[in-house]
Amino acid sequence: MSLENYFKKRDFKKTPEPKNTAKVNDKLVFVIHKHWASRLHYDLRLEYKGVLKSWAVPKGVSTNPEEKRLAIMVEDHPYSYKDFEGIIPEGNYGAGTVMIWDEGTYAPAGDKKNKKEEEEIIKKGLEEGRISFFLYGKKLKGEFVLIRLKGRGENNWLFIKARDEYANSKMRSLCGV
Repeated sequence: MSLENYFKKRDFKKTPEPKNTAKVNDKLVFVIHKHWASRLHYDLRLEYKGVLKSWAVPKGVSTNPEEKRLAIMVEDHPYSYKDFEGIIPEGNYGAGTVMIWDEGTYAPAGDKKNKKEEEEIIKKGLEEGRISFFLYGKKLKGEFVLIRLKGRGENNWLFIKARDEYANSKMRSLCGV
């Protein structure tokens, strides 16, 4: 969980992106950024041990369990990025407009009593390549799963809505293409 790659890719004299971490609260947070970079995509960010584990989701989020969305794991971002909205200037990594599309808290599936136990479940999921979690956002609610694709590199995952009361198999896409 190093922010080394995040810092290497940015010149903070030229970008308004945050470089410091903010105070972490007692519940795990998530944010989904809508990001108009070279192409429109969405960034899923899940808090884990004081940083935001991040996946670029090229086609956006779906609440249809039949739709499996590619999610490409990218560098960790600082916790304070959860509040970032703004324009990353041309010539900078990720240049384009970033806005918060959804935000809230999340919890991994499984038996847990506190944030430390939740982070242990996330750690195991990252290692094993399968993370099931519940989102409690303004737009997204219910269970989702991230599954690492085998034989496709460490960074390629699928982002899938689980079948639950918040799933909508009739909806083509909640956001994206």
